[in-house]
Amino acid sequence: MTLTEPSAPAGRKLSTAKAMVEAIAQEMERDERVFVLGEDVGSYGGIFSSTTGLLDQFGPRRVLDTPISETAFIGTAIGAAVEGMRPVVELMFVDFFGVCMDQIYNHMAKIHYESGGNVSVPMVLTAAVGGGYSDGAQHSQCLWGTFAHLPGMKVVVPSNPADAKGLMTSAIRDDNPVVYLFHKGVMGLPWMAKNRRSIGPVPEGDHTVPIGKANVVRPGSDVTVVTLSLSVHHALDVADELAGQGVDCEVVDLRSLVPLDTETILDSVGKTGRLLVVDEDYLSFGLSGEVIARVVERDPTLLRAPAARVAVPDVPIPYARPLEYAVLPTPARIRQAVLNLVGA
Repeated sequence: MTLTEPSAPAGRKLSTAKAMVEAIAQEMERDERVFVLGEDVGSYGGIFSSTTGLLDQFGPRRVLDTPISETAFIGTAIGAAVEGMRPVVELMFVDFFGVCMDQIYNHMAKIHYESGGNVSVPMVLTAAVGGGYSDGAQHSQCLWGTFAHLPGMKVVVPSNPADAKGLMTSAIRDDNPVVYLFHKGVMGLPWMAKNRRSIGPVPEGDHTVPIGKANVVRPGSDVTVVTLSLSVHHALDVADELAGQGVDCEVVDLRSLVPLDTETILDSVGKTGRLLVVDEDYLSFGLSGEVIARVVERDPTLLRAPAARVAVPDVPIPYARPLEYAVLPTPARIRQAVLNLVGA
């Protein structure tokens, strides 16, 4: 995939949160079957501003605040999708998936298969992910590898405002169930740690990003860094810093886990000969191992050095800030891994 720089009017920049909302609003205007439901999605506007203003624009019949029962409202969304609606349902924190996993995996993901392809489930399940804010072990996980491991659902994870809008539009229009995960750290919220890339140019009007297409957000020749979500921002910061030391990093933003754009990864590794996978999900049995396995299975001769990983070790995310940052894939950990790979 080539570099993409969204074409947007001069001065028009949105936060990731506002870009998400714009995509949902435009699809609600375009298609009366689209509606939103979940906890605090109405008058509160989503606790991470993921639905701000939608209630005022579309009213309580299309923006539904629900009781605190994930099984009930996700089940409601599944039923509505099966009957021809196109719901966008928010699971407030991805960590809460355990409460409603039967609805997600045994119904949302399997109905199309179990019906012999006769019944579609065109819905979007959104959830906030990620650590860095002392939210503790039950509010700080990513878990995108868990959803990607279970067949039947597409999984997308935007890292920037333009992709947030484009992937949301594509997800709503898709006839398959799509899990749309947004990291708190990329939303551009004023009460969180400032992130200069969380506000950026976003095309007006109809804007889609294909599900299953990665993006080379920074070309390079020495090492390929494959990553997603907030770690894209960290990888770009490290790449900019190391460029001054003569190390040229290529950064690949996956954007989608399911489908996974293996070809873009292979093309990049074929150019650099070195691979680092950065993942804020857990180390074992997840995305980082899958990416490396696909490279090795396809053509192990592409690698001039053993592939490396920076991920969360297999421990719960700590509450204490120093311990939390010790396990997250911080820029310091990414920088050292890159230097190790290039032999610096």
